[in-house]
Amino acid sequence: MSDQIPTLGELLGKLVEIHGSDLHLKVGSPPAYRIDGTLHIAELPPLTPEQTESLLIDLLPDHLQGRASETSDLDFAYGESGLGRFRVNSYRQRGSVNLVVRSVARSSTTFPDLGLPEPVARACDERDGLILVTGPTGAGKTTTCAAMIDHINASRRVNIITIEDPIEVLHRDKKAIVSQREVGVDTPSYAEGMASVIRQDPDVIYVGELRDTETMEAALVAAETGHLVISTMYTIDAVETVHRILDSFPPYLERRVRQMLGTTLRAIVSQRLIPKIEGPGRVLAVEMLFNTESVREHLVDAEKMPELFETIAEGAFYGMKTFDQSITERYEAGDISFSDALSFVTSPRDFKLATGIGTAPGL
Repeated sequence: MSDQIPTLGELLGKLVEIHGSDLHLKVGSPPAYRIDGTLHIAELPPLTPEQTESLLIDLLPDHLQGRASETSDLDFAYGESGLGRFRVNSYRQRGSVNLVVRSVARSSTTFPDLGLPEPVARACDERDGLILVTGPTGAGKTTTCAAMIDHINASRRVNIITIEDPIEVLHRDKKAIVSQREVGVDTPSYAEGMASVIRQDPDVIYVGELRDTETMEAALVAAETGHLVISTMYTIDAVETVHRILDSFPPYLERRVRQMLGTTLRAIVSQRLIPKIEGPGRVLAVEMLFNTESVREHLVDAEKMPELFETIAEGAFYGMKTFDQSITERYEAGDISFSDALSFVTSPRDFKLATGIGTAPGL
């Protein structure tokens, strides 16, 4: 075990070198790296309160200098030449500063590199409407959205405006022009950023998260008035995403919101990352919903909503698939193990039957 804590640059360099997703800096424990979803504690001495305070000061951008002692939680982006971009969250535990630093993928990552199906690119070629990328924390939503923005940036002469908290992936102008606005720096909140964005002549709007009713409503209105809106939600699948949006509004607005969804929704891309069967890394399982005529009927008519899942399962012709279908494909391709597939599918029984193992003894 080393007697000395590495410098900030060395810690971040190690995170990038080992392809880790997160670096945890907690007082009383050595630095820890999350690799393929699992924490690994470095063979280093425990961090002291003075060390984490110093690391926070080194990471803080200019506009937050001096605020470390004023607030218990800070969320911001950090860039290091030669290493890339990082999302940083600092919080206090028993009076001491702890840090979590997440490595952000570069914007040049393509859909095939990420394992995203071709229909995702087709959704990004829409001129208007709403595209949602959903999944739990660490499912790669930010990376997928960055790839979407990069695809549009490289292929269309449009004005793209992003509202992010914080800005994680930097986009340089290609065929499009890209203006990136950061919550707390360039605009007070997602809702206020969305309220003014229409006056900025956008063709494409990326809002980092639909986290409140006001932002959801603004996104739906923007999509309804001829803009392509891309955003994320912390929902597990397409059906839950629709229910979450509907439940965010008062009951008397449900009919109106259903109509707006039926008109504006273009696609829901829900993601899960599953460990590879061999070697390091994880593979992406994706549930895809496209707003076909049949899907639109389910969105608008509350009585038909219970049939939405079956419509996704039967929508392969349109590029749709459920998580269980995607995970089954990954298993049959030899990308993931049977046990891991079984732990991620929605219906283990149907998965066993689909793979021909449903009648095996003991299963």
